Amino acid sequence: MKNLRTIFASALFATVISVGAMAYAQDGQAGFATVVRVQGLASYTLGDGNWHPLIAGKALVAGSTIRTGDGGIVDVVLGKQIDFPQSQRAPDRISPAADSPVRGLISSKPAEVQNVVRLTPGTVLTIDKLTTIDTGADTVSDTELNLQQGKIFASVKKLSATSQYLVKIPNGIAGVRGTEFSISADGATAVFESTTGGLVLSLTIGGVTTTYVVAAGQMLEPASGGTAPISPGLDGILSDVFTALKTTYNVVVSFDYNDNNIYISSITGIGANP
Repeated sequence: MKNLRTIFASALFATVISVGAMAYAQDGQAGFATVVRVQGLASYTLGDGNWHPLIAGKALVAGSTIRTGDGGIVDVVLGKQIDFPQSQRAPDRISPAADSPVRGLISSKPAEVQNVVRLTPGTVLTIDKLTTIDTGADTVSDTELNLQQGKIFASVKKLSATSQYLVKIPNGIAGVRGTEFSISADGATAVFESTTGGLVLSLTIGGVTTTYVVAAGQMLEPASGGTAPISPGLDGILSDVFTALKTTYNVVVSFDYNDNNIYISSITGIGANP
């Protein structure tokens, strides 16, 4: 049984990380990470080392890094740029002004099926790759995220056969499609729902690399080295978060400037906290 699972895991992981190779022999169009909710302290950099306050409505591209601080929660939709009406767009630049608070995105109604990521407090996430190709019959996407610190919740829609979605962590890499899951930088993983058999995670611990398949309703704790059923408490948290990620956002963001620190808080909004 163990050998069968090992073979299945290896085959599934190889498929997940290689299916996009042929499709991406041609150039893809740059995708966007559109911020649809900001709560608490959050900022971003475009890779130049300069950090800026993050606001709802901001569209980021590959090479960008998002960082959340104490109480910081950020929801990001990955894919094509969301075309908001002008009245709902956030300002391009933010600076201390007499008319503070500065308001961000007014509202966003997420699609029922979309690729969305929630960053929890104390998280650092870099968008390494984000491209899309319209083939006429389907949309092929290539997404690579680098979770350097903290924890994310991610809802990944059912992707085309030639698409790929990878999450890199300091000691491993996860491949996923058609799955709602959480993953931490240390490799702790939980899969809430999946239409494709779950998440494939390759971890290197103590110089030994092991590949795991985490199925729906299962969680993996790297310290124990095995999967187990999700606890009722965690199941409730996952249910609340993924329900919130499919809910209309009514977001108003305020900025409080104090000794060069920028505090961002959501005045109104629909969304469960992790």
